[in-house]
Amino acid sequence: MNHQTFQGSETYVASQELLSAVNISMALEKPLLIKGEPGTGKTELAKSIAEAFGAKLLIWSIKSTTKAQDGLYVYDVVQRLYDSQFGGKAVDNIEQYVHLGQVGAAFESEERCVLLIDEIDKADLEFPNDLLWELDQMEFTIPQTGKTIRAKHRPIIIITSNAEKELPDAFLRRCIFHYISFPDEELMRRIISVHYPKLEQDLIDQTIAAFYWVRSLPAVQKKPSTSELIDWIRALTYSGIPYPDILRKIPFAGVLLKKNEDLDALEAAKARRDRGY
Repeated sequence: MNHQTFQGSETYVASQELLSAVNISMALEKPLLIKGEPGTGKTELAKSIAEAFGAKLLIWSIKSTTKAQDGLYVYDVVQRLYDSQFGGKAVDNIEQYVHLGQVGAAFESEERCVLLIDEIDKADLEFPNDLLWELDQMEFTIPQTGKTIRAKHRPIIIITSNAEKELPDAFLRRCIFHYISFPDEELMRRIISVHYPKLEQDLIDQTIAAFYWVRSLPAVQKKPSTSELIDWIRALTYSGIPYPDILRKIPFAGVLLKKNEDLDALEAAKARRDRGY
């Protein structure tokens, strides 16, 4: 897998710039940091890379309470204490209470795998810096046992961020960075064709026109994403709405927009448009 290049997959359409970023990160053996609007396929990228290479995918989903060590290993001191008091078994073997996290599992993998560190910006500000050594050196030591875990194969590391927080400069320097721009109409048509290969052209034209019109409205705060467009098309095909009504009425707008304020803004914009303003 070291000498392979990523060309996308049957289920994931990527721009040439994104494909190049993936392949450069693999060639330089650096993590690929992906930013972009929610719903632009950041998480799906890692799944697609694993699928394309037939590799195992390990996902570490970051939360506000996540600590860097959680991805390396967890020492279950509570279980050891319980076993020492009530378990009736020897507790001298500390290794039985040490469980590898997703980073540790990626290092221990017998084959090169894909490691997704998802939404790293949800954690506290020190979280990225706390991983610098491990991601650089591809190893870490477990103090409780003295054992050093070294990567048998350097994993392909994809890190996603929704830009909720700025990431430290020291961390950024160690990554290849790519921002996934929102798909233009041409790329969006390719994405739709992957999900709906037999969709009628008139339906595609109407949904594309309506979707980008809704996204263009300044008053809409949370712009609908690609995934919401895919869901909207499914709703439209189930309902049998006449194609001319799609752009005119924007039916099932609650599939696209998820805030009352945005739905109100859409209705106001439709009223202005119908009046010719």
